[in-house]
Amino acid sequence: MTTPHTPVIRILLADDHALVRRGVRLILDREPDLEVVAEAGDGAEAVELARTHPIDLAVMDIAMPRMTGLQATRELVARRPGLRVLMLTMHDNEQYFFQALKAGADGYVLKSVADRDLVAACRAAMRDEPFLYPGAVTALIRTHLDRVRDGEEPPEQVLTPREEEVLKLVAEGHSSKEIAELLFISIKTVHRHRENLLHKLGMRDRLQLTRYAIRAGLIEA
Repeated sequence: MTTPHTPVIRILLADDHALVRRGVRLILDREPDLEVVAEAGDGAEAVELARTHPIDLAVMDIAMPRMTGLQATRELVARRPGLRVLMLTMHDNEQYFFQALKAGADGYVLKSVADRDLVAACRAAMRDEPFLYPGAVTALIRTHLDRVRDGEEPPEQVLTPREEEVLKLVAEGHSSKEIAELLFISIKTVHRHRENLLHKLGMRDRLQLTRYAIRAGLIEA
């Protein structure tokens, strides 16, 4: 039981697999200071729920339909500067980790060890302390130092958020008409974004854009 002096951390949980959400919810709700108050099946739904639910922390999967966890994190952080965000992912991947931090996430937890790390990560995020799964820190620092030593800088965001939205929908197989309707823009604007994507990324067709979207974590293979 919580006491009047124990603030409860209100959590929004976003993952496109109901079974995963159920398991994560069991981990969180058994703690007296943690409570899942809303669940979302994709990033877009998470953004909508954050408007209507008083939440302190969002726990987000990375690869989700409609809007990824990374895209949703950028949106949530922009709209709710005080909101804390944790990425809960199966991807033990340096690229995703750096993208998550760049999007505004406060921590990165692997699903494979969620039962061990997630509760601590939630509490750390609310204390304004970044959380990184054990074992990754050394490798990431070593990689960063190697890049600095070689004179390499981490690449800046190549695409605008709108271009990223169009890319995700193109890679998911939507037609220009469908993309225009989903994003409330004209078909002509969709075509312009597609041309910009091909030019910026040095690519020729939808297949190459789809492969890039998979590598960038916008869709799952």
